[in-house]
Amino acid sequence: MLYHLHEFKNAMAHPMRMMSEAAMEIFRHPFMPVSYTHYGRSMAASAELVNRALKHYAKPEFGLHTTFVDGLEVAVEEEIVLSHRFCNLLHFKRDTERNDPKVLIVAPLSGHYATLLRGTVQELLPEHDVYITDWLNARNVPAAAGPFGLDGYIDYVINFMEMLGPDVHVLAVCQPGVPVMAAVALMAEDNRRRQPRTMTLMGGPMDTRVSPTEVNLYAKKNDIHWFEKNVTATVPYYYPGFMRRVYPGFMQLGGFISMNLDRHVDAHKKMFQHLIEGDGDSAAAHREFYDEYLAVMDLPAEFYLETVKTVFMDHALPKGEMISHGRKVNTHAIKTTALMTVEGERDDITGTGQTHAAHDFCPNIPDNKRIKYTQEGVGHYGIFNGRRWRDEIVPTLSKFIRDNA
Repeated sequence: MLYHLHEFKNAMAHPMRMMSEAAMEIFRHPFMPVSYTHYGRSMAASAELVNRALKHYAKPEFGLHTTFVDGLEVAVEEEIVLSHRFCNLLHFKRDTERNDPKVLIVAPLSGHYATLLRGTVQELLPEHDVYITDWLNARNVPAAAGPFGLDGYIDYVINFMEMLGPDVHVLAVCQPGVPVMAAVALMAEDNRRRQPRTMTLMGGPMDTRVSPTEVNLYAKKNDIHWFEKNVTATVPYYYPGFMRRVYPGFMQLGGFISMNLDRHVDAHKKMFQHLIEGDGDSAAAHREFYDEYLAVMDLPAEFYLETVKTVFMDHALPKGEMISHGRKVNTHAIKTTALMTVEGERDDITGTGQTHAAHDFCPNIPDNKRIKYTQEGVGHYGIFNGRRWRDEIVPTLSKFIRDNA
């Protein structure tokens, strides 16, 4: 019923979207005198904001076709090197002979597409051989493919690291922190040859008992059965994943927006003003950000529920109680993989100290193979996108990777 109500709302909004598009065309047409007036620009700006509020945002493209290596522009080809039911492993193949460190970016499976990490990939490309997990929208995965839970996620991460070889460096952004560490711990305990050289955890909820945020507290308000009943839904018949249980992306997006509603309202007010003033660059930057931010995907319900319970309710990994395929995850087994944790000073999603806490339950990693890095002046997204990421975090991360290569 939840999904059907959402789709019904979208259908009801369709005429309004068409009307807003027509209004944008009329009030911006160069042959219409009104388009050169303050009234015309105001009407066009209003129509665009209405249209953007009602439209459906499809999965964006990475759009990374070139990068600079040794000061020269080289072509970048995006290729799928491994395909699973719920995830593709993408490689950004650079047209260069340089043998740079392999970096596996494990993107979060938390509502947004992997393209949210476009800036992360872009800034790593000049000096690294970059791969990323491109998670698929669960509503497009047929129910016959079976369930996908936290164990399946860990299995995928192990499979990707095994395929990329013993010289890979794994980078987990936000949500993947716990399953990535679990995967590395299981590989270490089995003494597998292809353990990653380094593991970097960025803004990950490694121990949410530390400085709990609004997100963490929300997960503790109700038991897991409440979440299963109230925030999961069945995919309707007109999608390939018909009958699959999912945590809908629109539910996650609503939660994200409600956390910072004033900030989003203010951003749209500024865009309205930019459009009236003819500030095309600022308006374009707004569109680019929200085209990405508002594009969401559904998560397999079992993965979402198991993550909420394991990470946010039971705190299983830091307590040494996490189980994968009936086997206890022993983080003390990690000895050869270097560990770097990155936090944002103003992070309101992953509280201060939650990511750095990972060092506490990996006591057997040598001190000279550890880094705790806190970036001043940034929130959650600023640790993997933007100026501070490019100018301050990337150089530190690159040095850490090369020092342990």
